[in-house]
Amino acid sequence: MDTDLYDEFGNYIGPELDSDDDDDELGRESKDLDELEDDDDDDDMGDHDEDHPGMEVVLHEDKKYYPTAEEVYGPEVETIVQEEDTQPLTEPIIKPVKTKKFSLMEQTLPVTVYEMDFLADLMDNSELIRNVTLCGHLHHGKTCFVDCLIEQTHPEIRKRYDQDLCYTDILFTEQERGVGIKSTPVTIVLPDTKGKSFLFNIIDTPGHVNFSDEVTAGLRISDGVVLFIDAAEGVMLNTERLIKHAVQERLAVTVCINKIDRLILELKLPPTDAYYKLRHIVDEVNGLISMYSTDENLVLSPLLGNVCFSSSQYSICFTLGSFAKIYADTYGDINYQEFAKRLWGDIYFNPKTRKFTKKAPTSSSQRSFVEFILEPLYKILAQVVGDVDTTLPRTLDELGIHLTKEELKLNIRPLLRLVCKKFFGEFTGFVDMCVQHIPSPKVGAKTKIEHTYTGGVDSDLGEAMSECDPDGPLMCHTTKMYSTDDGVQFHAFGRVLSGTIHAGQPVKVLGENYTLEDEEDSQICTVGRLWISVARYHIEVNRVPAGNWVLIEGVDQPIVKTATVTEPRGNEEAQIFRPLKFNTTSVIKIAVEPVNPSELPKMLDGLRKVNKSYPSLTTKVEESGEHVILGTGELYLDCVMHDLRKMYSEIDIKSLRSCQLLPFPSFRGLIATVSLLRNKITMIAEPLEKGLAEDIENEVVQITWNRKKLGEFFQTKYDWDLLAARSIWAFGPDATGPNILVDDTLPSEVDKSLLGSVKDSIVQGFQWGTREGPLCDELIRNVKFKILDAVIAQEPLHRGGGQIIPTARRVVYSAFLMATPRLMEPYYFVEVQAPADCVSAVYTVLARRRGHVTQDAPIPGSPLYTIKAFIPAIDSFGFETDLRTHTQGQAFSLSVFHHWQIVPGDPLDKSIVIRPLEPQPAPHLAREFMIKTRRRKGLSEDVSISKFFDDPMLLELAKQDVVLNYPM
Repeated sequence: MDTDLYDEFGNYIGPELDSDDDDDELGRESKDLDELEDDDDDDDMGDHDEDHPGMEVVLHEDKKYYPTAEEVYGPEVETIVQEEDTQPLTEPIIKPVKTKKFSLMEQTLPVTVYEMDFLADLMDNSELIRNVTLCGHLHHGKTCFVDCLIEQTHPEIRKRYDQDLCYTDILFTEQERGVGIKSTPVTIVLPDTKGKSFLFNIIDTPGHVNFSDEVTAGLRISDGVVLFIDAAEGVMLNTERLIKHAVQERLAVTVCINKIDRLILELKLPPTDAYYKLRHIVDEVNGLISMYSTDENLVLSPLLGNVCFSSSQYSICFTLGSFAKIYADTYGDINYQEFAKRLWGDIYFNPKTRKFTKKAPTSSSQRSFVEFILEPLYKILAQVVGDVDTTLPRTLDELGIHLTKEELKLNIRPLLRLVCKKFFGEFTGFVDMCVQHIPSPKVGAKTKIEHTYTGGVDSDLGEAMSECDPDGPLMCHTTKMYSTDDGVQFHAFGRVLSGTIHAGQPVKVLGENYTLEDEEDSQICTVGRLWISVARYHIEVNRVPAGNWVLIEGVDQPIVKTATVTEPRGNEEAQIFRPLKFNTTSVIKIAVEPVNPSELPKMLDGLRKVNKSYPSLTTKVEESGEHVILGTGELYLDCVMHDLRKMYSEIDIKSLRSCQLLPFPSFRGLIATVSLLRNKITMIAEPLEKGLAEDIENEVVQITWNRKKLGEFFQTKYDWDLLAARSIWAFGPDATGPNILVDDTLPSEVDKSLLGSVKDSIVQGFQWGTREGPLCDELIRNVKFKILDAVIAQEPLHRGGGQIIPTARRVVYSAFLMATPRLMEPYYFVEVQAPADCVSAVYTVLARRRGHVTQDAPIPGSPLYTIKAFIPAIDSFGFETDLRTHTQGQAFSLSVFHHWQIVPGDPLDKSIVIRPLEPQPAPHLAREFMIKTRRRKGLSEDVSISKFFDDPMLLELAKQDVVLNYPM
């Protein structure tokens, strides 16, 4: 081997060798030729391969395991081949079809004790209809009572003995939380004591104060209320609010004292004490009614028949009349109506003379109510609970109640329920009470229309509605929107006030902003199907006449909260029904945004839907672009967020909690002047008199009154002088806004005709300014702005809205900032129920959250205490949980917005340093709230006054040596 041709590693480094390459190329050519020949051979003899299958050598990379996409799908189809599988293993390749279901519904119509045709026929006779709202405090037994009525009319629907049926808690969330969230309508036919049938439209409402907006929606379409009161707890926070609300809505009020078994089995009160307890409840309710109502005749008493007693758990329900009827049925010739009149109050039965007397015949005599009603009730309960085997069968024989051997072996509770059901029979007492004391739609129509309709009652349309005329022009008022099982669309629920609504007919839907002058908020829709709603099932009907409730398909698209449904043509003078007026204010605020920003449109769609679903919910977009939801409380917003995340948008949403803050001036400020081009306005801001803001908000005084009446109100109630009282220009930021603009200029100094020509522009600027205050961009509250001087340009060109409105807004801001502004925060009224040994713990929890107790008192006839207190809304987050932790779950609290109160400290004090993540001392709170709110809204941290004051004003301030903590 020639070593020169190779290097030390054995690599060839000699001259190029030509022959190898040539050989290679020759080899290649011959190989190609061979392949070509092979192909030819294949074509010639097709079965050549079958002799030697798999004998040929195929390289690894040339092996073909799968057919190509083109071979599978054909040449015409475009296919995309991806290199790697991006779908996670957790996700199935083909997803199963997911059906969304959020509520329990019956699949078929259940069996009822009446024919459905009979129910439909009753709908035509408006005198046999009663529209009733069942309302009351939380867990006072409304839903349970409706269950009893459902069981009475639906033989196949029975509650399991160990749990409540809760037939009207349709939503799964309601069942899981064990609390009603939505009002649920139920339409059933019920007989009275004489066996006459009536059509009852009952709406079961939530008892939690947060959901009182649902009650408002129910009250609007009802003619009367049945107020449920727990016999052991008595009148509670929400009971009181509901009495006031029902009286304001001009509805007939009746009372059902529920859970009377608790007096016997839980509190173990002797019969006489139980009577005192019941009488105390009736007296307390009457006291509240007389406080809120001007009608002297509105009195509740079992003697009048507008109070009934019940225990939903044991299927007991009676009025004095229906109990007297049991005696009449047992003993024969008793005039039970006369007997009933002697069963309440200080009336005693003398067994010797067989007469009733006002004076007790003997010292041990019992009152007639105790002797004839409570004692028999106590005896029945005692027999069943006590000696079941020996004495019960004999007692039941005496009462004429027959039970099988299997039934006698039942547990105590189901047995007690069965015995009471057979003894008391159907709930005829309740029906009597509603029939006698709640007007039918025909009788109650006039008051309803006067109270809720914005148009006149004297027109033809008003008369048709007042007479509840099924042949008149169609007018239907919808107050609620119910979403379908899957949460995709809504059905509108309302009451037909005149005319008849038919399935498939075209209708005109008028929104809340519709007026005869501005018809923009109206749309023509076609009604889909119509139903009568009975909680978990719907009865489809093809027409619904006046006086009834109806669930309408196909009109949900234009409706947001309430609407008026009317004829598409020919009913041009139709106006709308007033929007609902709620008895609470939404002050808790959460800002929401999707975790994934690209899902914003989905969230907006979800917001639109929850807005339809909850009557008092408000959603708005702040200047900074954040989406804000306003609600009444923590539980309320928790339910809203659940629906938003799970039901309507199915995306991840993060939320920030806060509460509304309102700026207002603490005392009279300095005069502020702002000029723009040739216009100059001078104003001063000062706080309103105590109570005036509330009067404006509650519409005790209205800006629409004539000047004389308005002037008189302010002169007599608030000691304003004649000039100021007559020159009130506007309330702001709207007709019921808690700020006032007063023209305090004198004709000798100011050209009144010029000022009058720009009045509208100044009012607009004032309303804009009070809607978005300078401190936090929130509403201003409790301020009186006085115009002291105004120089207005002579030429109309220089005094257009474009010049005046911004000037007015700036002068509102500067006058406001000169009046040492303060922030106001919402305060909650809290009612806590707790056993005596937990009271100190309640005090501790409240004190930690800046709360203070106003009253604590024992609840008469029970071992519990009621503690009433105030707590700032911003500190109320998690309060209930905290309270339960500290009292081992024994204390129970409910809180509801009560008033606005000043936040301690000056929001504009620059010397305060806010340290992050540290609780601030009280005087620093206002500053902290303001800075954090401004940060959240994307505003500069401090209020810059040079933005609002013009140069002459700043120079003037410097001259007067006014020390201001403002950044210039």
